[in-house]
Parts: sequence; structure tokens; C-alpha cells
Amino acid sequence: MAGNVIFHIDVNSAFLSWEAVYRIRHLGGKLDLRTIPSAVGGDISKRHGIILAKSIPAGNYHIQTGESVTDALRKCPGLVLVPPNYGLYEKSSKAFMEILGRYSDRVEQYSIDEAFMDMSGTESLFGTPVIAAAALKDEICRELGFTVNVGISNNKLLAKMASDLKKPNRVHTLFPEEIRKKMWPLPVRDLFFVGRASEKKLHSLGIRTIGELAGADVGLLRAVLKKHGEVIWNFANGRDVSVVEPLPAENKGYGNSTTVSFDVTDAQTAKMVLLSLAETVGRRLRRDDVRIEMVSVSVRFYDLSCVSHQCVLKAATNITKEIHDAACLLFEELWDGTPIRHLGIQTGRVTGNGADRQLSLFDDTDYEKLEKLDRAVDSIRERFGADAVLRASFLKQERIDHMNGGISREKRTVDYENEKVM
Repeated sequence: MAGNVIFHIDVNSAFLSWEAVYRIRHLGGKLDLRTIPSAVGGDISKRHGIILAKSIPAGNYHIQTGESVTDALRKCPGLVLVPPNYGLYEKSSKAFMEILGRYSDRVEQYSIDEAFMDMSGTESLFGTPVIAAAALKDEICRELGFTVNVGISNNKLLAKMASDLKKPNRVHTLFPEEIRKKMWPLPVRDLFFVGRASEKKLHSLGIRTIGELAGADVGLLRAVLKKHGEVIWNFANGRDVSVVEPLPAENKGYGNSTTVSFDVTDAQTAKMVLLSLAETVGRRLRRDDVRIEMVSVSVRFYDLSCVSHQCVLKAATNITKEIHDAACLLFEELWDGTPIRHLGIQTGRVTGNGADRQLSLFDDTDYEKLEKLDRAVDSIRERFGADAVLRASFLKQERIDHMNGGISREKRTVDYENEKVM
């Protein structure tokens, strides 16, 4: 087949599927979680009580990813809940990506459980796109035990839309000549990049299907939805000029945040949480050999209201202490004493590691020594684990992890001895 051939591969109910396969293949489980109303959910007591993935039978109860565990149990009291295990998910994702690499050297990992592949010109190796997709799908299922959907088209947008058409374990095509029949009848909310707010505005214009969006006046869409209106109009018409990018784009910012398991009501505790976040952000900066010039702090209060503030540093840095000091100053400007539920540090204006620091007559800090110390600690943690070195100030902070943010420690592994594996 002439022209571009793009695959979008999406793991069906990824977290739940990976958990189900692990329990059956490695723990001797007899019950396949994918065949019953089940879900991967966070711990309500630690404020991570949301549904992260659900089985198809759970979907029959209208349980949705992202809703609270409490609401999900209200819809389905018999819902089987299992805890998240991100360590398992990362290993499963890596194995998944390795199989994709057997079929193409142009693979773009889009998320932990989905990827794009440029399969142009591979017909002589693997057969037609549909035959190649079926072979890929079956190989993943045979070797790894979970199913995927494969969408096929000549651009990324249509390939992604195709993979969502019907699940699980399917191959779908959505070439331009198929748009009218397969995509245009779908509700507009099914179009990539159309969220709830956009859907509501489109409905107010009388636009309820993707086909109606495709035929709408683009000027009107721009007036109501600005640039976004033109983007989704092009998507509705199957237009997408993005290409498969095997190499990830350079990081434009580094950040971490955490939901605290208790209401933070004093500045000292809040600053300890910020220090734990600065530890992980600084480590990532040094790992990538970059520095940042901007620091931002975000605070979410117990009532879910949010505030944030940012500043530009005097010099680019990757030193944990500097990031923490800036975060603490921003926090002091932000906080009014309201109990805190969530804290975050974000950084920006990323530069290479060769940026010179402007010296000051009034600053005798040995920044070179601080960076060497940070890198030495990074090296020890890399070899012996994150807990091999911790600051003394964390010794009596039992409720605060000394390296916080991102995927929390309790989500990275599961004590299966205390789990009821059926």
C-alpha cells in the first residue's frame, strides 16, 4: 500500500490487565479480574481513592476511570478492588514496547500503555497493514498475556481514533475514505482533544456528532473556541500533520507534587513536604544534566481551592537547597493558614548544564560544593536505594516520605502476601 501507514497500539484496560496477568501467571490465581466487575483503585485513607483502571464488566455499571472509589462502590457494591502496583506496570510496559520494536524502528511511546508506530514500507516484511497488525496483536497476547487494540491509518490522529472504535482485542482501520462511515456518526466527545468544556460549547452550537463538527463553519468555531476550535475542526475532518517521533521531546520543565495523607496546618510541616519534593525534582535535573531558572509552588487546600506563585532565580541551578529555598519563599507569600491537602513544585526555563553563575560580592555560598554533594548523594541512592541517604530533619517525620512526589512509594509495589489472590 502506497503512502504512510501508521499504527496506534493501546493496551486494553492496561493496569487491570497487567495485574490480572501477573496474578494468574505468577501467583497461581484462578480468577481473571478482566472477566468480573473489578478495578484498580487507590487507598481512600491516604486520599488516593480514585479508580485508575476498570474492567469491561465494571463499565457496565457506568464506573469511570478517575471517579472516586466511594462513588464506584455505590454503583457496584460487589466491585473487586485491587491496589495499584506501578513497579509491575513499568515492567509490563517495557516488555510491551520491546515487542513493538520487533516490527518497526520508528516507535513513539505516547504513554505507559500506548504507542504509535510508523509501518510505512514494511508490507514486504509483514504483509498488509491489517495482517501485520493482527500478527502484532496476537504476539503480544501470546507472549505477555494481555490484549491490545490496533488502529491503522495514514496519520496519527486517525490511527488513534481507530484503536478506540471497539474493544477489546481488535484491529480497526480508519483511512480517509472511511471517515464518513466510521467516525462522523460518533458523538463529538469521542473526538481526540474534545473535553467536557469543549463538548458543552459545541452542544450550545447544535453540534453533537463529529460529522456535524466537520461540516461546521470554522470561523464560528474560532470565535467560540479560539485556536482550539480550528484544531478540532481539522481533527474532525481527519487532518493531522504530526509525525511519529521515536525520540522523546526535550523536557521543558520538571516538577513533582503530592497529596498529603493529613491536613497540613503549620508552615514547618509544609516546608518539609516541599523539601521532599525538591529532593526528587533536583535529582531529575542532575540526572538529565540540566538546570532551571524558574520555580513555581502550587497549593491545594482542604476545600480543593488552589493557588500558585512563581519566581525567576538569579542563576540557573539544579541544587536541591536552592530549589527548596525558593519554594519556601514562594510558600510564605502564598499561604494564609488554610489547611493544606496538596503541594507541588514546578520548574521551568530549562537550560543546559554549562550556564555560568554570576558571582556576587554579598553571597559567599559555595555552589560548586553543594552540587557535588547532591551528586554524591544521587550516586549512593542510585546504587543502594532511595533510603540509603536521608536528611536528619526527616528522621522524626514519620508521616512524610523524604523523597516525595510522582508515584508514591506505596503505589510502586504490593505486598501480595496480604492480598487475597483468588
